[in-house]
Parts: sequence; structure tokens; C-alpha cells
Amino acid sequence: MQLYVHIPFCKQKCRYCAFVSFAEQESKKEKYVELLLKETENRKKEFKEEIQTVFIGGGTPSLLTPEQLTRLTAGLFSRLPVEKINEFTIEANPGTVTKQWISAAVNAGMNRLSLGMQAFQPEILGVLGRIHKYDDVVASVKLAHSFGIKNINIDLIFGIPGQNLDQWKETLNAALALDPVHISTYGLIPEENTPLYEDLKSGLIILPDPDLEREMYDTAISELRAHGMKQYEVSNFAKPGFECHHNIGYWKHVPYAGFGISAASMEIIQYGKEGMICKRSTNPCDFSAYEQMINCNCKPDDETLVLPTESRFETLMLGLRMNEGIKETEFEKLHGVQLDSIYGEKLRKLELQGLLVHSDHSWKLTRRGFDIQNSILIELMED
Repeated sequence: MQLYVHIPFCKQKCRYCAFVSFAEQESKKEKYVELLLKETENRKKEFKEEIQTVFIGGGTPSLLTPEQLTRLTAGLFSRLPVEKINEFTIEANPGTVTKQWISAAVNAGMNRLSLGMQAFQPEILGVLGRIHKYDDVVASVKLAHSFGIKNINIDLIFGIPGQNLDQWKETLNAALALDPVHISTYGLIPEENTPLYEDLKSGLIILPDPDLEREMYDTAISELRAHGMKQYEVSNFAKPGFECHHNIGYWKHVPYAGFGISAASMEIIQYGKEGMICKRSTNPCDFSAYEQMINCNCKPDDETLVLPTESRFETLMLGLRMNEGIKETEFEKLHGVQLDSIYGEKLRKLELQGLLVHSDHSWKLTRRGFDIQNSILIELMED
């Protein structure tokens, strides 16, 4: 079982961000912590097994005051089965991290910090609408180290309007200079209804050429490998033993509960010989609607069942994101059928095209396959 807690507050909304977050509404933080604790009380009976990982994301969790963070985590952990937590991640914006906040986070049990560096150059950070500078990243890492936190992830973005290959290499080198154990590199995806998308649509800015973006991705793979980081998923690289267990849980159908505005939850209703059926739900994205749901102890309106055919495809889609691929034994355990009986003919066809490889009872994408993953998934959809 996994737990995700969403903190929707930001000092300033990033220009590319489509996540549910609110700028300049910090006066609501106190009320929001109360609602999160009430949601925990309402839902504590859902937890039939121990929580293995906790992830507090956002938004900007580091905007919570140390006192609010302490009260939130203490309230969560006093109500939920947390004796077996092995990974507790909190996201932070480098421009908001303080010694007092790090101290509160560590005292709460945080053992993994995720920092949104995104880029090195001030002008590229400006395109993204970020509020921090590289010096803030350096200071945040030093603070975390001073409190004994070594498990640090740094998020980076490539394919940003105005960004060239030399700047991307400079960003990678600046991140590596901080000696993190995990780096996530994401190609920028312009999302509708964001300022960056509107600027692209109007022609005010343009995206880098697709060939340049591919070169940036290849550069990240080679540079990070040279520094001892193994790619274990499309966008994620880690030193041995520091892979993100929480994210791996998502990719392997580990059930999760999401608390807070817009947070999603997934419960497995059945699996095995009868096929896999999941129940998914998402909390309201509006503050007032979320407050009303919590106060009436209601369930989210957005609740759906994921039936066996869709569940099988999700296992395929998520499994192929990872370098280890899809293990045939794990697929059969979840779905009650052999992978080969559903997808075998299509998988072998793609193997002949050099897009997939079958080894050690697993199916994996080749390097070429990773580049056209979406096209491969369309080919694999059940008729």
C-alpha cells in the first residue's frame, strides 16, 4: 500500500504547470491541513495493510510552515498503519527550503527529498516561470546533507523553448556536481490552458527541433550513465539501490491512497484467474468542493472501475516504461492469463522489427523502441 498527499499551494504558478495548484492562497494552508487530517480520519478504515511508501507532493509542500508539516505528519501517522514505511519522500522548491523546514521534515521521518531544479540558466528558468536560482538548489542540497539526508532526487526538464544542447549539458553537469543519487529528466510537454502553451500557440516562443530534443535525451542517458546512474525507467536514473520505490509501485499496480485536492486513489477489487479489476477515484480539484466532500464524509464523485481488458493493457503500458520490462510471471499473477496468450503474436512481430526483446521471461523495449513507445502501445492494444 502506498500513500500520496497533495499540497496544492505555490508562491507562483509555473508557466508550464497543469497540475492542480494555487498561487497566492497561503492563507488557506491552516484550513487545508485540518481538512487533510479529517480526510485521514474519514478514510483510515480503508487501510487493510501496512503503508510501504509515503510521498508528499504538490504544488509546493515546502510552503507548509514547520509547525504545519509537523502537525500534518503526526496526524497522518497516528491514524494510519505506518510501522513498515521504507521510503518517505517530500517534494520541495529550492526557493522555499529553510533550515527549520528541513529539520521538521527529518523529524517527521522524511528520508528522501525531491528538488525541482529543472534548469541551470536563469533565462531558461524564466521561460518556465520558476522562482528559484541554481544557488538555491545548492543551498537546499547542503541543508539536506547537514541533516543526514543523502537520498536526494533532482528533477530536470529538457526541450524548453530557447534551450540549446550546450545549455542542457550545462544543466546536467550542474545537477551532477551536487552528487545526487537520483535524477529525473522530463521532456517538456506543453499542456493546454497554461501560459507556456498559449505563448507557443501564438508563436511568441517555439519548441526546439525534435531531432535536438532527441539528442538532449540521448545526452542525458550517456552523461548520467557515465556518472554511475542506471536508467531504470523512461525518465528516471538512479545510483544502485536508490530507485524511487513509490513510483515503481505505480508502475507495478501497487494499490495507493491519495489524500488532498485532486489526489487519486487505486484499489484492486480482484486479481488472478478471474481477471484484474481496479477501482479508481479522484478527489475534487476545487477547494470548496473538496471541503464539502470531507465535511460530509462522502466519497469522490469521480469513481470508476477498470475492467480486465483495460487492466491488462495498463500493466503492459506501465511495465514497458521500465528498463526491466514486463515479467511474464507477474503478469499472470495479476491477470490470471499468460501474457503470450493475449499479446504473444503482436509482441513477436515487434521483436522482429527490433522494437522489443524477449529475455529472462520478460519483454523489454529496445533503445529504438523507447523512442516510439506510443506507436508500439497502439500496436499492442487488444482488438
